[in-house]
Amino acid sequence: MTSDRIESLIEARIRAARENGEFDDLPGAGKPLPGRGEPYDEQWWLKEYVRREGIDGEVMLPPGIALKRQVERLPDLVRRLPSEQRVRETVADLNRQIVDYQIRPAPPFVPVRRVDAEAMVALWREALAERFAADRSPADRAAPPPPARRRWFRRAR
Repeated sequence: MTSDRIESLIEARIRAARENGEFDDLPGAGKPLPGRGEPYDEQWWLKEYVRREGIDGEVMLPPGIALKRQVERLPDLVRRLPSEQRVRETVADLNRQIVDYQIRPAPPFVPVRRVDAEAMVALWREALAERFAADRSPADRAAPPPPARRRWFRRAR
C-alpha cells in the first residue's frame, strides 16, 4: 500500500464517522482550546498532570528547599501534636533528613540547620497550657473547687 492509499482510507473512515454522528456531543465540543493565545510553556504537560492528579507541587521541589519549608512549618505542626513523645519523634525524623541532606547535598544547595528538640518541646508545652486554659470556662476558673464528700460508710478492714 502506498501512503496515498492509506491516507485516503483514513480520510474515508473519518468522513464516514462524521456522517454517522460519532463526533457529536464530545466533551469540550464548541469550546476554545485551553491555553490558546497564551505564550508557549515547555512544562505545560507537567503542570497539567499535577493539576489533574491533585499532586502537591512541593513533591517536585529540590530537597534543600523542601526541608527548609518543613523547618518553617514545624512550629505550627508541633502545636497540634498530641504528646511530647510525638514532638520528639517528629523533630528527630526531620533532623535525620537534614543530616542526610547535609551529607549528600543536591543542587541548588540551601543551608538548612538542625532543629532544637528542646525548643520544640517547650513550644508544645506552651501550646498545651494555652489549650488547657482555653478549655476551662471562666466560671470554672473563678469558682473554688467543690468540697470533698464525706463517706457515710466505713471501709472493711
